[in-house]
Amino acid sequence: MFFSREKVVIRNRAAHNISRKNIDPDALRVLYRLSDANFTAYLVGGSVRDLLMGRRPKDFDISTDALPGQIRKLFRNCYLVGRRFRLAHIRFGDKVVETSTFRKPPQADAADEGVPGGLYQHEDNTFGTPEEDAERRDFTVNGLFYDIRTFSVIDYVGGLRDLDRRTLRVIGDPNIRFREDPVRMMRAVRFAARLDFKMDWSCRRAIRRHHAEILNASTPRLQEEILRLFGHTCSAGAFRLLWEYRLMSALLPEVHEYVESSGGSRSPLWKYLAAFDQDPASATASNGLRFAVLYAPLFRARLSAAHAPHHGHDAAQEVLASLTSRITLPRLTHYTACMLLDGLLRFEEDLPRPRRLRMMRHELFPEALALRRIELIATGQSLAPWQKEWEALAAQAQQPPRHPRQQLPTGETAAADPDAESAPDDIEAPPEQGHADLSVPRRRRRRGGRRSGRRGGPSQPPSGDADRPADAG
Repeated sequence: MFFSREKVVIRNRAAHNISRKNIDPDALRVLYRLSDANFTAYLVGGSVRDLLMGRRPKDFDISTDALPGQIRKLFRNCYLVGRRFRLAHIRFGDKVVETSTFRKPPQADAADEGVPGGLYQHEDNTFGTPEEDAERRDFTVNGLFYDIRTFSVIDYVGGLRDLDRRTLRVIGDPNIRFREDPVRMMRAVRFAARLDFKMDWSCRRAIRRHHAEILNASTPRLQEEILRLFGHTCSAGAFRLLWEYRLMSALLPEVHEYVESSGGSRSPLWKYLAAFDQDPASATASNGLRFAVLYAPLFRARLSAAHAPHHGHDAAQEVLASLTSRITLPRLTHYTACMLLDGLLRFEEDLPRPRRLRMMRHELFPEALALRRIELIATGQSLAPWQKEWEALAAQAQQPPRHPRQQLPTGETAAADPDAESAPDDIEAPPEQGHADLSVPRRRRRRGGRRSGRRGGPSQPPSGDADRPADAG
């Protein structure tokens, strides 16, 4: 049953499927403590949307009329964070329940409407009412409140209607809202792909009109939003929408150019991303693996276009150079992506068995194997020829390395393998030392090598086995 008062819609407990059993117990604890202290406290945002859709929310956010200082007095485990606006993070072990105070929508400056980026909001810290807080949110389906006192869902912005119609609609004028915060355009793409919703026509038109203003957002937020497109097994749909609405041309121009030159909607990139969505490694993939999947088709195209033999690591760095010139990637992320792209070539080489065993002991091998699996599926190749061989070697890779001078059962001494020239414990070169090979570990630096005596005595070899080659397999 619905009750209307002006434009607010209240759906009581009998008319929705949200149960307290599906709400995180710590979030309930925060709601009840605020309510017992005579504050208004609502469960808000995506958690209410997901609960209404029968999904399990990842986070449970709370909004209240209590000020940040008042929230901190109620919870000893509360920490205030944020520059743009103050948020209360209430910690329960490793879990954080984010609690914010109701805020008003930012006021747009009409004098700056004709200037690109003139409406971008740097401050958003004016406290308001629940209705004003709902109106300042980005999309109607994210503007729903769950009242812990009455167990009802409160809708000030038409989110229940759009949720039933599976429509993604911007609260207010999208031409203004997207210019206030350009990252909302990427959020629209992500929510449409994740929820399988259709954007309304005004939202689609505004994104196409203001897509170039996405670069007005800060670099850390852009990097974060790009990585979020890989989540929830919807990266293929999210990046396709990014391309269709021209956001990719401003944000990732080299990827956009590849898509346009390789068939558009039939580009191989979509098959790579679809294979990533279905791969078990996607749930725990590192940021390096995510960028490696995105740039793997470009990496292959660069190798095919090279007239001379091209080193895999150099080609990977050239492909990622355009990205790193606009978005500063962490060194570990950039290094991992380069190593994984270069590792695709190692699977195609006829490596000696000791080198393959050392390759399998590398800490990046599980993700290198996942990238190779994704590429084979995306290109329509069979997994059987190589999977059986590498699975057989996987068991041997778990065995401890044998000493090169260990006596064989026949009494003969095993000759040192010329390929086994370094220990598997120290196979990763730091990023600043140039390219590294998954299958060729860096030679361990000799500590305390041969030194000539100061008194003219003969140089003595180091004690122990430091100068003896370590066998990796």
